[in-house]
Amino acid sequence: MRQSVSQGAVAVLGATGATGRHVVSTALRRGHRVVALVRRAGAFAPREGLAEVVWPDVGDVAALTRALPGTSVVISALGGDGKGPTTVCADGIRSAITAMEATGVNRLIAVSAHGVLETRDRSLYSLAVWANVADRMRDKEKMESLITASGSEWTIVRPPKLSDREATGEYRTGTDLRIRLWSSIGRADLAAFLVNEAETPRYVHAHPRITR
Repeated sequence: MRQSVSQGAVAVLGATGATGRHVVSTALRRGHRVVALVRRAGAFAPREGLAEVVWPDVGDVAALTRALPGTSVVISALGGDGKGPTTVCADGIRSAITAMEATGVNRLIAVSAHGVLETRDRSLYSLAVWANVADRMRDKEKMESLITASGSEWTIVRPPKLSDREATGEYRTGTDLRIRLWSSIGRADLAAFLVNEAETPRYVHAHPRITR
């Protein structure tokens, strides 16, 4: 049985990141209960429907397991900061999968990136992103492998370059959209799509792309 957000709260991993904050605010604005996983308490101003859970270490399975009861969907907006080797996405998703299995939460929506695995080709976009953030792309590849090997009802969203533009509602999604060197999507629009997918699953066991 596919779980939708109407059956429980939305848990947001990476809730204090640039994309995660948009996911939290979008879900709350639509009337959903949100469990925001944060490194430190007080990351968000108190709001009705919002519960903060401190999760300072993405490898802390126990803390995440305690946070998930009562939720029906996990949205991961985890991402590494800066340059250099990182395992935050893979480590966080590994913890999430274990915690989800322990608590019976089956729906997982994760933000990855266009250019990983089979979308790593000789296009200008793929060449450019790997030249600039190869370590983060490797982390997302490991994350994706963990997700697809899990028993969850997963959706892996692969956006191109992210921007901070205001929400427009004007974007395209699909599993075979062509991504060009100049392709991008605003984080607010990405968040809207993530919440849409939580509300009405359209891409279960699929890798949708999203672009303007």
